[in-house]
This record gives sequence, C-alpha cells and structure tokens, in this order.
Amino acid sequence: MLAFTFPGQGSQRPGMGRAWVDHPSWEVVDEASDVAGRDVSRLLLEAEQAELTRTANAQLCTYALSLVALDAIERMGIAPTICAGHSLGEYTALTASGALAFEDGIRLVLERGDAMHDAAEGRTGTMAAVLGADDDAVDAACQRAEGEVWVANYNAPGQVVIAGEPEAVARAGDIAKTTGARKVLALPVAGAFHTPLMAPARARLRKALSDTPFGDLEVPVVANVDARVHAEAAEWPGLLSAQLCGPVRWRQTLGALDELGTSAVVEVGTGGVLTGLARRVLPDARSLSIATPDDLQTLVEAISGSETWHAYAAAHQGEYLYTSERVVVSPASGVFAPDPSVDAPGPGNGGPGAPGTPAAGAVADAAAGNDVAVGDLLGRVGASEVRTPFEGRVVGFLVHPGERVTAGQPVAWLRVRP
Repeated sequence: MLAFTFPGQGSQRPGMGRAWVDHPSWEVVDEASDVAGRDVSRLLLEAEQAELTRTANAQLCTYALSLVALDAIERMGIAPTICAGHSLGEYTALTASGALAFEDGIRLVLERGDAMHDAAEGRTGTMAAVLGADDDAVDAACQRAEGEVWVANYNAPGQVVIAGEPEAVARAGDIAKTTGARKVLALPVAGAFHTPLMAPARARLRKALSDTPFGDLEVPVVANVDARVHAEAAEWPGLLSAQLCGPVRWRQTLGALDELGTSAVVEVGTGGVLTGLARRVLPDARSLSIATPDDLQTLVEAISGSETWHAYAAAHQGEYLYTSERVVVSPASGVFAPDPSVDAPGPGNGGPGAPGTPAAGAVADAAAGNDVAVGDLLGRVGASEVRTPFEGRVVGFLVHPGERVTAGQPVAWLRVRP
C-alpha cells in the first residue's frame, strides 16, 4: 500500500515554487493561472509572506504546487494505492484520485478560500496548538472554557489544535495546561477554521459543490470528517461541506492507513509537516516528502528498496527498472486514446495502478494484452501517435481513455522479450 498525502493551508512560504520553475511539470502552474484568472506563478515565486498568508492565496498556491509535484511523480509512472489530504489537501487528494477535474478543483479552492476569508472577516476567530495533552483532555478543556471554542485538528498523539473566539481559546489553553498540556502555541491564522464559526462559508461552499461534477474515484480517499475510506463520488460533496465546520481527524486518518497495511506514506507538496506526523503515528512505514524535484529520486529509491513495492520510471523512452519491463511514454501533451486493436487492461480495469492490484513487477507476470512489434501503434495523444519502441507484450495501460497526459508521461507498460 502506497499512500499519497497532501498538505493544507499553513505550508505556504515565500518562493515556494522556485525549485520547480525549470521542471516540465511547471506547466501546471500556467494552467492554474488560466483557470483562476490570477497570476499563480507570481504568487509562488515573488509574493511575500503577508500576501501568501491570505486565505484565498494560501489555498490556491498550496493546491497548485501539490499538483506540480504530483504531475512530476506521475511522469515517472508512480501512482498511489490510496490518498488523503489535510483540510485543503483533501481537494488535492480528490484531484489525484480522478474524482475532481483540475479546472473544477481550482474553482472550488478559490470559492472555498474566498468564503472562509469572508467568514473570518465577519466573526473574529483564532487557533492554537496544544502540545503534550491527549485528545480527551483537550476536548474537556474546550468544554470547560464556557465559550465558543472547539477542537479543530487531531493531528497526532500529543498535538491537538483548538479554534474559536480568541478569549475562549485562551481560556481553554490555560485549562489544558493545568491538566497536563506542555505548551500552547498561538497559530498565525486569520480565522477559526474547522469550527461552527465557518458556517457562513459552508453555505457558500455547499452551493459550489452542488454545481461541481464529481467522477468515480480511481483511487480511494480517506476523509477528514470520519477517517474512513470513501470511494463513491456521490459521498464527497457532503464530506467536503462537513469538513469546513468539523475537526480534521488526521491522527485517525493515519491510523486508518495503518490498518489498511500502508507501507509508504508520501507527502506530495511543499512543507513536510505531514511527513513528521506520519513518522510519529506510523513508525513502521516509510515516510517522505516530495517538496522539490531533488526529492523525486529519493522517492524512487525508497519505494524500489521496499519489499512490497517496486518503482518504475521513464524519463526517456526505453528507460527501465527491470531487465524485462519497459514503459512507453507520451510524445506530446493532450488527451490519450488507446488504439482499439490493443487488448490490455487499464488502471480502472485491473491494470497497473488499479486500486487493490499488485505492485509493479508482480502484474507483469499476468498473461494480459497483445503481443506487439517495434513501431506498432498503441494509441494517440491528440494528433500524435504513440508507437512502441519495443517488442513484447502489453501488460496494461497506465492511464485511462480520455485522460489528459503530458509529454514524457508513461502511458503503457510492456514486458519485453529477452
């Protein structure tokens, strides 16, 4: 089990996109700018902390840069078995799972950020991290504070975030310290997120969610609201709506990943906070962050070095990780259409990358797909033909028919003849 996790608001920082500027996946930023009608590139490269801290900018930048990192990982042919995202990161997780189109994700993130900003402007709120106390003790402190304060994030053992009206948050923090909390730290945020004070934002978001199509999930996602796996598209508008005013159960989410047998947890995007939390909750799993292009090779080495997962990558046609296996990559960017003559499973039909299927290498032993010769047509990306430079058997397609791919992204997997 390979889990991808996606960070939320708070991981943004000035210059957070600079490491990616020369990477082919930076084109995702240009696409985000076109959809958002905002210069996302400038925000990622030039904006100061004050501008990035604004809720709408923070959420848009975090979402876009996580998708840059995800695109870079996908170009290597690596896909998750399951996903989860912390607060805003849940939208990125749904985009990674195929449930939420990129353009729709951008629009929802913009509406969510603007709605949360307006709700915070209308009702002053704050947040604080309570360290060294268990969940029940912090919850009890909020109840004893006799005010509007609630638990907003269950992040890890001994790390709980509370939120609400400033005076009530301060009282709850003082009570928590008398019952064993080691420290209470004020967080530099503009509102009481994940509490009932976000109710006005929830009403706006609910309308935006109802107008947004959600597709079937190619990869299941663990929800913040209940820390359960949800694979049905129809469930997610309600889950995302509820998430806005309810606590993020991240510790419980990591526990769910553990129970499912997750062997590696990869944080996709800037920051690294989720990686630290995963190491605390899942000490037996590999945990790493993909925040820069330099981290990509670390990912390949970490996964290929595990007993249950084998990474496969293709920076160029013909690159391989196993002497008997190759991937064929797209020659251009566009929508992929497999050739009807190729009878091979895709990621949603038991092919490589499908939820619940064996890892790369294991699937290659399956007797699936056509025998092909060098130069045979496998499909098209827009007007460009995808032809195999290898002779062998097509194990499966790595992308779905109609899925948008980028130049250099693996689209088919072959077992070649010795």
